[in-house]
Amino acid sequence: MSVFDFSTLQPDLILDALTHCGLDVSSGLLALNSYENRVYQFSAYVADGLRPEKYVVKFYRPQRWTEQQLLEEHSFAFELAAADIPVVAPFVINGQSLQQYMGYYFALFPSRGGRTLEVDNDEQLAMLGRFLGRLHLVGNAKKFVHRPAFTIESQLLQSQQVLNALPYIPSYIRPAFDAVLEQVIALCIAQYQPKRMIRLHGDCHAGNLFYVDQGPFFVDLDDCRSGPAIQDLWMMLSGDRQQQRDTLELMLEEYEQYYEFDPAELRLIEPLRAMRMVHYMAWLARRWQDPAFPMNFPWFATDKYWEQQCLVLKEQLFFLQQAPLSLVPDY
Repeated sequence: MSVFDFSTLQPDLILDALTHCGLDVSSGLLALNSYENRVYQFSAYVADGLRPEKYVVKFYRPQRWTEQQLLEEHSFAFELAAADIPVVAPFVINGQSLQQYMGYYFALFPSRGGRTLEVDNDEQLAMLGRFLGRLHLVGNAKKFVHRPAFTIESQLLQSQQVLNALPYIPSYIRPAFDAVLEQVIALCIAQYQPKRMIRLHGDCHAGNLFYVDQGPFFVDLDDCRSGPAIQDLWMMLSGDRQQQRDTLELMLEEYEQYYEFDPAELRLIEPLRAMRMVHYMAWLARRWQDPAFPMNFPWFATDKYWEQQCLVLKEQLFFLQQAPLSLVPDY
């Protein structure tokens, strides 16, 4: 596959790929919300099936992950499923979880439904803490060999290079934007020094979680990588410091039944937040040649957006200069 987008991924190719896997598709393809990959829900008969079942197929973005990295994602999902941790693992077809067709890597999953996790629901947050503690227990059992890690280089320095060359940042904002970005990066370099890196979900926010009566679950592990445990916890924190502390204590009470949390990782929250902000800007820039991105993110190429981002970075610089969140109340 010589392109970084999905320009050749037409419905006929998708249906042929599914037929190649032995599925007799009995419905149309319902596109699900995904910008990084292309994900479709459909119904199909399997061999000797009496009625169609619902499936999800995910076509991975070309040139994003290597075959080894994708297989390592699947292996992690199988480990979690074997430990009765609720993730949706891919099907194994003809001995393989990762399929190939006409230059595309793809995987098939069972279709799972659920409700959006309520981040202000104490019961659901407690269950999420227990879920993440169990996930991290498995995540710490071995190391990723091929999947990347959360590093200053990958999240900030490489992103800075992309942003330095980006033509959409207006000239009247560029000096201030570059200056505050340099300051943010300098503080992140000084503060982001994790002592323990484990296998993580990597993108644990409410939009990537579903909830059923038995508890929360992830539908996939597309962004799994190595990093500090707090990476899978901090995006659930919102509000002022007291609200964040209350939420974290609620989650940790269940989390630490399975995996020990190091309070020293609290000082990594603001560097990780800054890394996510900057990486997101660069991610949009890297994907801008994909027609789906100008259509869904038209504000990215506007002066107003970059004015806002300059202010966001200045605000984040302020938070990086404050004392980190503590589990001990402020007085």
